[in-house]
Amino acid sequence: MTSPTREEFIHEGLFYRGRADYLAGTVPFVRDGLAAAEPVLVAVPQSHVELISEELGDDAAEVRFLDMAQAGRNPNRIIPWVLRAFVDEFRGRSVRIVGEPIWPGRSPEEIPVCVQHEALINVALDRTPATVLCPYDANALPAGVLLYAGRTHPVLVEDGERRHHDGYADPYAVVALLNLPLPDPTVPAAELTFDALGLAAVRDLVGDRARRAGLAPIRVVDLQMAVNEIATNAITHADGYGVLRVWQEGLRVLCDVRGPGEISDWMAGRVRPDEQSERGRGLLLANRLCDLVQTYTQPDSTTTRLHMLI
Repeated sequence: MTSPTREEFIHEGLFYRGRADYLAGTVPFVRDGLAAAEPVLVAVPQSHVELISEELGDDAAEVRFLDMAQAGRNPNRIIPWVLRAFVDEFRGRSVRIVGEPIWPGRSPEEIPVCVQHEALINVALDRTPATVLCPYDANALPAGVLLYAGRTHPVLVEDGERRHHDGYADPYAVVALLNLPLPDPTVPAAELTFDALGLAAVRDLVGDRARRAGLAPIRVVDLQMAVNEIATNAITHADGYGVLRVWQEGLRVLCDVRGPGEISDWMAGRVRPDEQSERGRGLLLANRLCDLVQTYTQPDSTTTRLHMLI
């Protein structure tokens, strides 16, 4: 038996306070999906995976679980490789997803990217037969995060009540509001201006600084690949040159690539292109490989900042 397909996307934010409230908001949602023969995905931090799984008992075997702290470490990965991948796997069926992209412990740099992600879910899954419930810890998350939850979710669930939220905003307006200048490095950064003949030097500089910082060899290669893709975009889609900066802050290696030109498509890097397409993979690959990708774009330039945890 399979569920009938809806032509409607439902995106709800759940404000919870404590363990019991969390389970009261998520477990009936999951059970309703199972009762309707809908494929169910629960993508939440591992501690919450364990809570929901234990509460579901034998029904947990019918649910797919993902540790969002791993799958969604970079929030820009969530749409293409968590949500869209699950929807596409069950194309033609209604699906149900618990997705928790923001939790206490997210770094300040990650939060705006998470909010942009939550806004763009409404674009990426528009007219998709999916229901997505996003839990928010109302006791521990900053008030500003909860405010943005209302701007990115048409429906809010709190204290067992569902209500349409008047503060819901146009997704692109939310993303543009958080298109903010990136702070300068707090320590001296190695800098290199490059053109099409300088990509090898870009990779060499990134590799040298990443190895000095103690990044694992396979992660050094990942970071080199990611920076190479963004640098290639800068010289291909702009005026043929770019500027690279590389530095270390705490347990992160950071790389900025700045080039002329503006990103006009906010879904760039969040949509997997057709297999035949020769474009649209550079930023997508960087999102796949890096622990965080930040972007600041304006009419005359775009800066992409890649983070890799040591």
